[in-house]
Amino acid sequence: MIAHMTTLPDAEKLYAELLRQVRPQVTPDTGVIGIMTGGAWLAERLHRELGIQQPLGVLDISFYRDDFDQTGLSRNVKPSQVPFDVQGRHVLLVDDVLHTGRTVRAAMNELFDYGRPGKIELAVLVDRGGRELPIAAQYRGGEFAVPNEHVLVLDRGDTGNFTLTLSDRHRERK
Repeated sequence: MIAHMTTLPDAEKLYAELLRQVRPQVTPDTGVIGIMTGGAWLAERLHRELGIQQPLGVLDISFYRDDFDQTGLSRNVKPSQVPFDVQGRHVLLVDDVLHTGRTVRAAMNELFDYGRPGKIELAVLVDRGGRELPIAAQYRGGEFAVPNEHVLVLDRGDTGNFTLTLSDRHRERK
């Protein structure tokens, strides 16, 4: 059950819970791929702390979004990098906040351009509910309801620690 947010959760505690859930499920050969930007930060830290041997992958799903014609192209588009063979591999797809499911759908569409994974599992820091597509995270740091007029934004400090902030939906796109 998703709790209604009265105060913002501690992102580091959520990360510790996510790490606890993911640790027994991955092997050094698991492919870890983060979705730009917050998911890539999380994936980078998970990759390091779990001792994954495969290089870290990163997806920028800008060209795969189903709202591309409405929102246009972000000026911060970066090339995706999947530096390992995904064919038949267990892939852990990592994102910061799961909401409608559309970002994850776009990421899976792009991922299949690299091959057919044997299994894809989704790890997110926060599941905020509000699904528009039948997509669920196998691993999540926490579940919190966020009012529709706001977006939950993950930030990473200079030391690598994570924090969460709320932003007005009209200023952010995710």
